[in-house]
Amino acid sequence: MIAPKHILGTFDEALASLRNNVLMMSSLTERSLDRAITGLVQRDDELCAIAIADDEEIDQLEKQVDKDGIDLLLRFQPVASDLRRVVSAMKLSSNLERMADQGTNIARRARKLNQHPALPETALIMPMYTHAMAMFKDAIDSYVREDVQLARSVVPRDQPLDEMNSSAGRRLIERMAEDPGQLRGYLNLIFISRCLERVGDHATNMAEDAVYAAAAEDIRHQHSASAANG
Repeated sequence: MIAPKHILGTFDEALASLRNNVLMMSSLTERSLDRAITGLVQRDDELCAIAIADDEEIDQLEKQVDKDGIDLLLRFQPVASDLRRVVSAMKLSSNLERMADQGTNIARRARKLNQHPALPETALIMPMYTHAMAMFKDAIDSYVREDVQLARSVVPRDQPLDEMNSSAGRRLIERMAEDPGQLRGYLNLIFISRCLERVGDHATNMAEDAVYAAAAEDIRHQHSASAANG
């Protein structure tokens, strides 16, 4: 009985290491997004530059998670819940990397905005950011705690974020017509709004992966199907 326990312990250690790297990615991604938005709101180019530089470390962590995940699959050939936990960690890592890319995009757009007079319409961005980050944090918490109910609750929250993005887009397009001299600025805000909408999409993907890891249920596309039927 000693050998199987040793093997299981080694797998558990490898899985814990994998999950820790995913959580490190999560922490860095959250910090990067916060810096990008703060750089936008406070018109702080240095914070924007730091947010852009953060991306390299997150990219390297994603590569490490991929490498370790594949190694874990090959060495231990896990099945059932163990397999799902490895696969979901790798998928979560991919979504976090893409989410961090949105932070980089926001920071780059913010630096362009900072070169010109402040636009009051920047205020449209903060409610979207607050909503998207709440989704992000709950998706990560549901993964860590294997909380299926919390994960499920994240998915329908993507729709209000989509609506906020559409509303902000309409308002900014109106402002372009009213104030064509600031057209580039309004365009940059539209792009930032879309970046936050995509952060919500990735948070939704992560919540769906958390459900799959904990409950072996694939809930992808269920909400769109039920919306179509309704």
